[in-house]
Amino acid sequence: MADLNYPLQALLLEGVNDSAVALLEGAGFAVQRVPGAMDAAALAKALAGGVNLLGIRSRSQLDAAALAAAGAGLISVGCFSVGTDQVDLDAARGRGIPVFNAPFSNTRSVAELVMGEIVMLMRQVLPRSAAAHAGLWMKSAVGAHEVRGKTLGIVGYGNIGTQLSTIAEAMGMRVLYHDRTDKLRHGNTMPAANLQELLAASDVVTLHVPDTVETAGMIGAAALAAMKPGAFLINNSRGSVVDLPALADAIRSGHLAGAAVDVFPKEPASNKEMFQTPLQGLENVILTPHVGGSTEEAQERIGAEVARKLIDHALSAATAGAVNFPQVQPSPARPGAVRFAHVHRNVPGVLGGVNAALSAAGLNVVAQHLQTDGDTGYVVVDAEPPAGGLVGDAVLTALLAVPGTVRARMIRG
Repeated sequence: MADLNYPLQALLLEGVNDSAVALLEGAGFAVQRVPGAMDAAALAKALAGGVNLLGIRSRSQLDAAALAAAGAGLISVGCFSVGTDQVDLDAARGRGIPVFNAPFSNTRSVAELVMGEIVMLMRQVLPRSAAAHAGLWMKSAVGAHEVRGKTLGIVGYGNIGTQLSTIAEAMGMRVLYHDRTDKLRHGNTMPAANLQELLAASDVVTLHVPDTVETAGMIGAAALAAMKPGAFLINNSRGSVVDLPALADAIRSGHLAGAAVDVFPKEPASNKEMFQTPLQGLENVILTPHVGGSTEEAQERIGAEVARKLIDHALSAATAGAVNFPQVQPSPARPGAVRFAHVHRNVPGVLGGVNAALSAAGLNVVAQHLQTDGDTGYVVVDAEPPAGGLVGDAVLTALLAVPGTVRARMIRG
């Protein structure tokens, strides 16, 4: 990679929050904003135009072909979301491109929505509200319950699940959780022995798991049948986790008393497209358009968090917080030093080759930060030229020629 042209070019898709734009522009980047998503072909074409930083949310798909089209100019990707399912992480790492996200910024927003849905479902708010809008007066306690004393089963006890458990306990609920790994319990939350035990014991089951091979179809007809009669299901995680036709059957049959679903296997690419699901028209079913983390507060936090990570990587070569990359947080560069960021295959001899190239150019190494992760190594080197000396592109060319190199760039102090 030759030395990058400045100002660096940032492309932000899908209405990324103004907080990100303000930080990026304040740091000297040229920002182009696109309100909607791009399909893979359109994104590949846009990246080929010289984008250095890419920001996307959940609808744009960044695949290996689009990454290849970007060439050496694309240095980092920011997912302005909790998940990174929309990016081919292995392909990005193979090209030396770290991917950043915001794993905590919308945690509170999702947890609050789930708690609100629990109250609305257990109080039968939706059918009573619809009746009132139609001029009917359904004043009755039948089928309406307090949440206090009921059991909440949380499947996936991560950032959202743990915060939700705290809120639910404050409302007087008993909380069980099931997770594939041991987790530190919050409050009086108790682990279930397995998923089956949680399903059978819970008045409300809420899902907070990633989109993986193990979670695809996790809640199908058998799991729904194992749930407590009259229970409720909430899915604000991933659309692939629940078999929606089976869920619709469970609600029609009366086995389940209702559901709230925010994520779907196939979602419209824009607000102009029509949306269909087997759950439409069912009583006491809350359907929301993937807005679990869509509060103004969460989007502002997400915009700022991911933008800071992109800026830190571009200006200081830091990769702390990257989901697919060795974690390096270098100290501030010394005045007059030049910083080199070198991505390489994790094989013997590369670091020696990097140091030899710098030494041959007459540079004195004053700081070095190296980390490896799987097949990828990443080293950030600060080097000082001789008094009055200049560092030209020939040094970068020599670093790129080191066997095992994926990419390298120079950051002038």
